[in-house]
Amino acid sequence: METWDAIRARRNVRSYRPDPVSDADLDRIVEAARRAPSASNRQHWDFVIVTARDQFAELSTVWQGARHIADAPAAIAMVVPQPPDERNSQIDQYDLGQATYAMALAAADLGIGTGHSSVSEQAKARGILGVPDDHLVAYLLGVGYPSDRPLRPIAKPNRRPFDEVVHRGTW
Repeated sequence: METWDAIRARRNVRSYRPDPVSDADLDRIVEAARRAPSASNRQHWDFVIVTARDQFAELSTVWQGARHIADAPAAIAMVVPQPPDERNSQIDQYDLGQATYAMALAAADLGIGTGHSSVSEQAKARGILGVPDDHLVAYLLGVGYPSDRPLRPIAKPNRRPFDEVVHRGTW
């Protein structure tokens, strides 16, 4: 898929076919995150690729918006060190946002859907994934082939109109 097509095809997928996602495709998706921009090239992130079925049910309970993880054929956890202050937290969150979108685009390019989720139950998430206590499991990304329809460019996305959100020079 061309980049512009992947951008237009990407959508949040929270219902997946049971087909596994290959290790090569998962590695490519995480490689996109590894290559994402990072403030001052800090790269404070780590990524945990999860493919063990027994972990999915548990991970789906670490936040109310993570239910789709239970049926995903794969998930990727995004982990960062506990930030020392609010500024570092903001920088890490921005970097993880870029990494998340890079993974979503790389997955869409492969015809694979993704659905992101936050994590509120830190101790539980760390326990499931074996993450040290001095780190946060910031986000989860469900990964799999969409169960409803394949990814393809969306002609009329449910987005605010271009002229309503784009300002040139001034507001």
